[in-house]
Amino acid sequence: MHENILRKTRNIGIAAHIDAGKTTTTERILFYTGRLHRMGEVDDGAATMDWMAQEQERGITITSAATSCEWRDHRINIIDTPGHVDFTVEVERSLRVLDGVVAIFCAVGGVQPQSETVWRQANRYGVPRIAYINKMDRTGADFHNVLHQLRDRLGANALAVQIPFGAEDEFRGVVDLIQMKSIVYTDDLGTTSEVAEIPDHLREMSESFRKFLVETAAEFDDSLLERYLDQGDLSPSDLAAALRKVTLQNDLVPVICGASYRNRGVQPLLDAIVDYLPSPLDVPSVVGVNPRNDEMVSRTASTDEPFSALAFKIMTDPYVGKLTYFRVYSGTARRGDYVNNPARKSRERLGRILRMHANRREEVAQVFAGDIVAGVGLRETVTGDTLCDENNPIVLEAIDFPEPVIFVAIEPKSKADEEKLDNALTKLQTEDPSLEVRTDPETGQLIVAGMGELHLEILIDRMLREFNVGATVGRPQVAYKETVTVSAQGVGRFIRQTGGRGQYGHVVLIVEPLEPGAGFEFKNEIVGGSIPREFIPAVIQGVKDALQAGVVAGHPVIDVRTTLKDGSFHEVDSSELAFKIAGSMAIKDAMQKASPVLKEPIMRIEVVTPIDYMGDVIGDLSARRGRIENMRPTAGNTQTIRAVVPLSDVFGYATTLRSLSQGRATYTMEPSHYEEVPQSLAQTLIARVRGEHTPLRPVGQHTS
Repeated sequence: MHENILRKTRNIGIAAHIDAGKTTTTERILFYTGRLHRMGEVDDGAATMDWMAQEQERGITITSAATSCEWRDHRINIIDTPGHVDFTVEVERSLRVLDGVVAIFCAVGGVQPQSETVWRQANRYGVPRIAYINKMDRTGADFHNVLHQLRDRLGANALAVQIPFGAEDEFRGVVDLIQMKSIVYTDDLGTTSEVAEIPDHLREMSESFRKFLVETAAEFDDSLLERYLDQGDLSPSDLAAALRKVTLQNDLVPVICGASYRNRGVQPLLDAIVDYLPSPLDVPSVVGVNPRNDEMVSRTASTDEPFSALAFKIMTDPYVGKLTYFRVYSGTARRGDYVNNPARKSRERLGRILRMHANRREEVAQVFAGDIVAGVGLRETVTGDTLCDENNPIVLEAIDFPEPVIFVAIEPKSKADEEKLDNALTKLQTEDPSLEVRTDPETGQLIVAGMGELHLEILIDRMLREFNVGATVGRPQVAYKETVTVSAQGVGRFIRQTGGRGQYGHVVLIVEPLEPGAGFEFKNEIVGGSIPREFIPAVIQGVKDALQAGVVAGHPVIDVRTTLKDGSFHEVDSSELAFKIAGSMAIKDAMQKASPVLKEPIMRIEVVTPIDYMGDVIGDLSARRGRIENMRPTAGNTQTIRAVVPLSDVFGYATTLRSLSQGRATYTMEPSHYEEVPQSLAQTLIARVRGEHTPLRPVGQHTS
């Protein structure tokens, strides 16, 4: 019985570049499936899925929102994700638990930077997807251009299963290449449509696209190819089944089109979700580790398996408290059950189970494999934790989050605000794993780091509104890193002799550079017991603590390997504390000798500008130490410039670009990598760190 329900379940995400129409499309899906009785508009701040005040004011999605609806007797669980690069962590954790994705592309803008980021994330998790080319009613809409960009820029085996019936103001509907019929909408709400023969002016193009569609699909199935060669065509049911099979294998990406804002093409999109995207039964079994013996174990999507689920999002609800969103991979759980959290070594109680509709809740008594729900009462669970049956433990692969690239210093205005600030940051950090909170060892300031200016601006706004915190905030600062360029040996001796028992720790280690992005490695090459095994973890902790503040300018150290070579101990005086301090001293000594350097975050930027202003834009990017990677013409007599530029040089870039182009150019930006800071600039930065503190401003003022 439940297997049939699973077969008719779709767990999907809506993902795209900012302003491609994700939330508008989701709003239409909810309307046509009967979940909503009126459509809210993003521009009016009335969209159901954009429920946060900050989302409604800015007209953008900030946090992923979950909902569910039904279409053709199938339950569709939907997560609407943000498109702004500052909130890419929301996409990352959503894709981790989803079975399929609807990737939306603007018919005018085509494949944009965040489109590429989302596509790479989906590739990493092996998530099957369909492409929906939206905004076919916009001036400059070009379905064929976007189709080519999907193939060229994303490397996708994109295959049109629809072509548009008209474009721009003349967009009336779509041609279904499976059924070889036209679907024309006859009212403004998109609730009535006319299915008819393909008109003569589209017949030749439709037949050409249909032939290519059939030939490509048949290539992946020998029996289908044989049938096609015998009959010269395939039946709609055979073709749809073949497309589903190759889409689930990630060999093809079906492409459809529409204009969500004009209510055209959304019902065929729902059909495509049901027809081509996977059910929980179509995806591979989830694999994890048994924490009792470190052996690999798997769980299939079945109610007969032991319960296993992954917590992928935490949210603070003003009415019910902490909400933990989780995806159930196997088994069942009832309200009031106890579950195991192996990562925290804790036993958690599922006090209540809620099926979410944006910020509205529907209580359920039991959850089954394939469900995406929220739990109340999971006190210790954080994003990425596994929840499982107490007698059958499993730890699923956690979620990796990107490093923050920008930070601000925050200080409470009063003693009462200090407690509020701690409470606010604890809750916000629990909700958002890409948020980093630490204390600057040099200045003692509280540092909050995030993914971009908008990310921190939203964070500060939420502190002010939701938690009523009074605080002063520094200007945004670049999150520099440090590393070493050569190998060097360091020695740390910590010896303290007082009247009674003393302290003794002696460590010799080598530090060497690693490839960019490799992180931190530690190797233990101690032989002969010169340092007892029980003190090795203390040395590692001392090294890690010291690497949080490098020797150049106090920034965290990345991409280094530390090898513990030698040392000595005292039978009486040696302790974990002594070896922790000795490890810290040794790594600092080694880094001083290893030619340490500063590294800065480099951003990938894409500017779309009218050709008239191209020279000024390129000149300005060059003045900001930018390197132009390529330029290409785009629709409407515009040029797209792709470049990499240091983050420190693009603060406030939006204002400059508006000035250079009379407000006609737009840009998008995302983190790319870290590079060594030029020596002349490094000296200035080091002098500034050693001689100045971060200026502060009251919360609520605009960051620039």
